[in-house]
Amino acid sequence: MADTSGPHSYLDSASSEVEHALSPPSSFDSRAVDMVIWTYRHTLPVRLAHWVNALCLIVLVMSGLQIFNAHPALYWGDRSDRNDALLSIRPVQTETGEIKGITTIFGHSFETTGLLGYSDHRGRAFPVWATLPGPQWLAMGRQWHLFFAWMFVITGVFFVCYGLLSRHLSRDLLPTTVDLRHIGRAVKSHLFLRHSKEEAATRYNVLQKLAYLVVLAVLAPVIVLTGVGMSPMIDAAFPWLLPLFGGRQSARTLHFIACFAFVGFVAVHVLQVVMTGFVNNMRSMITGWFAVKGGRHDT
Repeated sequence: MADTSGPHSYLDSASSEVEHALSPPSSFDSRAVDMVIWTYRHTLPVRLAHWVNALCLIVLVMSGLQIFNAHPALYWGDRSDRNDALLSIRPVQTETGEIKGITTIFGHSFETTGLLGYSDHRGRAFPVWATLPGPQWLAMGRQWHLFFAWMFVITGVFFVCYGLLSRHLSRDLLPTTVDLRHIGRAVKSHLFLRHSKEEAATRYNVLQKLAYLVVLAVLAPVIVLTGVGMSPMIDAAFPWLLPLFGGRQSARTLHFIACFAFVGFVAVHVLQVVMTGFVNNMRSMITGWFAVKGGRHDT
């Protein structure tokens, strides 16, 4: 029976959990074939947490943009002064009567018609296809956002508890001294699109470990605390929370930045999944099993 306490390499468990197969199995007349080694890379709790959080993030981002559309501007501090916005996205009517989408960041304005400010003949910050629900519906957007926010928090707590108890966090995600010593080499390999192969591909590299730790230890706490901090009930119960972030509007701005940091992380994550073997990576995140080439085998 496979040990589901965490992902492991075939060298650690060759006798019980690792299946060896010759590929292609029907070519017995060939002189040599590539040996494929199957490694149980992702345990069931890790896979469940991954997919639940993937669903939560999609709904949270889209419903969050729906909420943002109700007041499409960001500020710093406690006040929401339109003349002192850090970011604003709005439709503007020109002297000729044409309506354009204008995005203003730190006082610098850009025309973003068709994507931000004005799209599909509607004046709204984010377009219909990017929000949930699609039409302007603030109340329903808030309900979706709050429900999936709690799902995200519960799943995150479950993942951290499981990671600590199973040593998944310390064993697989915490960079070692050797990892950190070779971080320059890892950056260079990624810049030249040279990815890990064979047995090394079954483990997270140092950049993956650091990225996951930043998400778990920094990004997730910031987005959760700034989110709950904007709740009047939480604000009354914990009055020290909003000042920690510089005020209500500052918390809203940090929440928005953390949201797009998550979007950036997911975009890079998906790109890496595609570039390093989409089918193999998806199979390992659905079934747990990851295939690596183990070298040549004489028949």
